Amino acid sequence: MPVPSPDRAGPGVLVRSEGVVLQFDAGRATTLRLAAVGISPVDLDAVFVTHHHSDHVSGLEDLVMSRWIMDRLDELPRLQTLAPAGPASDFLKRMLDHWEHDLAVRSSHTERGTRPGVEVIPFEIREGLVEVWSKGSIRVMAGPVRHEPVTPAVGYRIETSDGVVAISGDTLVCPEMTALAEGADVLVYEAMRFDLIRARPEHLHFVLDYHADTLLIGAQAEELGTPILVLTHLIPEPVSEEDRQGFADDVLRGGYTGRVIVADDLATITL
Repeated sequence: MPVPSPDRAGPGVLVRSEGVVLQFDAGRATTLRLAAVGISPVDLDAVFVTHHHSDHVSGLEDLVMSRWIMDRLDELPRLQTLAPAGPASDFLKRMLDHWEHDLAVRSSHTERGTRPGVEVIPFEIREGLVEVWSKGSIRVMAGPVRHEPVTPAVGYRIETSDGVVAISGDTLVCPEMTALAEGADVLVYEAMRFDLIRARPEHLHFVLDYHADTLLIGAQAEELGTPILVLTHLIPEPVSEEDRQGFADDVLRGGYTGRVIVADDLATITL
């Protein structure tokens, strides 16, 4: 989330299967969190962006530049980076422009013939799911979610031989999430405790317009029959076990009967 926390990096989900390494969103400190699980920027096969809000992309520059600095022999291709066509893909094309002088010095000093960058792969959004990337038996689907006034915004569905993972991105609980999450083994859902936000000053209530209510998440996940529900992008940030339990209790009150994980950074689910 945009508010800095010493305990939580910005939004990001890592999916690994069959030797393929995929990163979904790259918020603050993504490169450091990847390092903590033994993943180097040079290990990534692709990065996927859900939307252009700064907290979901602010760590991407660091990730891309670190990958280039570590690739001393210029052996790696540019990192495939996918985003819905529009503001998000436009950001990807321009995100390193303000590092021009730094990169010029580094390139000259080390006599390198390349500059860091990404292979930007924009994709158009339709009402249903669209396949945006594949490798071997792994395929990644994208579908629209409801994060207005931020448009376009998408969630992702990752289908692998190990199982299916659905990632909401930022969204209201909405029918569009059904297409993304139906039949998924793991559903990673952003989560906001609406009751707590409504108790705050009214000028802060605007965040209710485009985030997912924990009670409604529980109801939708139960309707979908989701076996594992992972809550992330937690608002307000839980700072105690009581706070964490509150997120879980909300989705259970919403009707969910599966396994709930209130995610901390580096939380790992193995299928």
